[in-house]
Amino acid sequence: MSDELSLFIGASRMPDDSYQQAESLLLKYANRHGVVTGATGTGKTVTLQVLSEGFSNAGVPVFCADVKGDLSGIAVMGEEKDFLTARANTIRLEPYEMQEFPVIFWDLFGEKGHPVRATVSEMGPLLLSRLMSLTEAQEGVMNIAFRIADEEGLLLLDLKDLQALLSNLAERSQEISARYGNVSKQSVGAIQRSLLILEDQGGEHFFGEPALRLADIMRTTPDGRGAISVLAADKLMMNPRLYATFLLWLLSELFEELPEVGDPDKPRLVFFFDEAHLLFDEAPPALIERVEQVVRLIRSKGVGVFFVTQNPLDVPERVLSQLGNRIQHALRAYTPREEKAVRTAADTFRPNPDFNTFETITKLGVGEALVSTLQAKGIPSIVQRTLIRPPSSRMGPISEEERRKILAVSPVAAQYDETIDRESAFEKLQKRAEDAAKAAEEARLREERELEDDEREGSRWRLPDFGDSDRSRSRTRSTRPRRSNRQTVTEAAIKSVVRSVGSSLGRALVRGILGSLKR
Repeated sequence: MSDELSLFIGASRMPDDSYQQAESLLLKYANRHGVVTGATGTGKTVTLQVLSEGFSNAGVPVFCADVKGDLSGIAVMGEEKDFLTARANTIRLEPYEMQEFPVIFWDLFGEKGHPVRATVSEMGPLLLSRLMSLTEAQEGVMNIAFRIADEEGLLLLDLKDLQALLSNLAERSQEISARYGNVSKQSVGAIQRSLLILEDQGGEHFFGEPALRLADIMRTTPDGRGAISVLAADKLMMNPRLYATFLLWLLSELFEELPEVGDPDKPRLVFFFDEAHLLFDEAPPALIERVEQVVRLIRSKGVGVFFVTQNPLDVPERVLSQLGNRIQHALRAYTPREEKAVRTAADTFRPNPDFNTFETITKLGVGEALVSTLQAKGIPSIVQRTLIRPPSSRMGPISEEERRKILAVSPVAAQYDETIDRESAFEKLQKRAEDAAKAAEEARLREERELEDDEREGSRWRLPDFGDSDRSRSRTRSTRPRRSNRQTVTEAAIKSVVRSVGSSLGRALVRGILGSLKR
């Protein structure tokens, strides 16, 4: 029942308990963003699957995260089951056909999909500081590190590049502090310890090259369907901060790289942010402000963002107010906090005189939702109690064998499966250190040679010149010039000092002593 202008979500429940009125999402307003909320087990994942299918068939690429592994079934043909067919008949979905969709699997760890990488430079100091929970002072040092890297032409691609740069900063702390402010070795050490933790949590898999190209998540198939990029996030959820930071980075990259297109007839990409509360947990005000800015402005780039989370309170009010399309599954109201969440959700909808929104949210069945989408002129529709349509692809995960087959024919397999390690900050700083060590060694050897020359010059006997007579030559050959006892003792002491000195500094001091005696 979808068409070129909209995608079918389900059918709304009428006062006589029949489902006759279709509820659709206008593609023209899909870039005005949306939110899908509801308690665990109420049908959010299936709704996300249905929306992804609809966007794909409309030629809109989709990027979404598969937190529990259930969304992978969208890549294979659905199976006809009685309860699916019954729901299709109830909402008058004709025809209801099974379908498979073009899916590209991604995985930060490279296990269940193509590796997803970003460079340290692309991530930037703000997101890295958020990822590592740095203090304000440590974040300042991180900003200085990135400034130094830009000034000295040091590419920051992976974690070892950043670690090498931080070590270099610690060695030059006095010089850099005079230019940019205090760069303490304690702050640098704290950042390095945070980097070790990040590396242990899998960060080394994410940072590097080849970095993800935005064009590869905005692909369409020859038959005009949008590719669905599915990020395997079940293992990634063990480090929720890395998960949230990666998705925020991807959103920021879309905002910065895509050109302005105004309000197109349909989005260029739809981005689903599952478990959205992880983005905002303990986030500093500067980061929330950044998210609000991106959400507000990215729609003119033709990108729609849908947040998927359990509780509408998980999304800050300033961000929630930017989300025009809303799908609310059931919530429970057994505690004061839960009641507040239900009240907040009810207040975000345009009221329907046929039912009490607050009460209805607590009575929705599995697969039911309150739906309000933007209609003509961007006005929210009156909230409707809607039975969500059944998916056309498989409900539930695919097998490992099915996943391997899909990965084998993926259009991006050859581009990302092999890691590239080109010359960057680590190699340049290492070469700089080697050159400095070589120069120091050459200086040391030169000083040693000069010392040896000085020692030979100070200990050599001079032959007296008595003329050319045979008597003078005979006396010269048979006798040595006599020296006073004072001179012999002094020179003996000098030779003893020279033998005991082992460092170039000591030798320089000895040369100073010898020079003073010569005067």
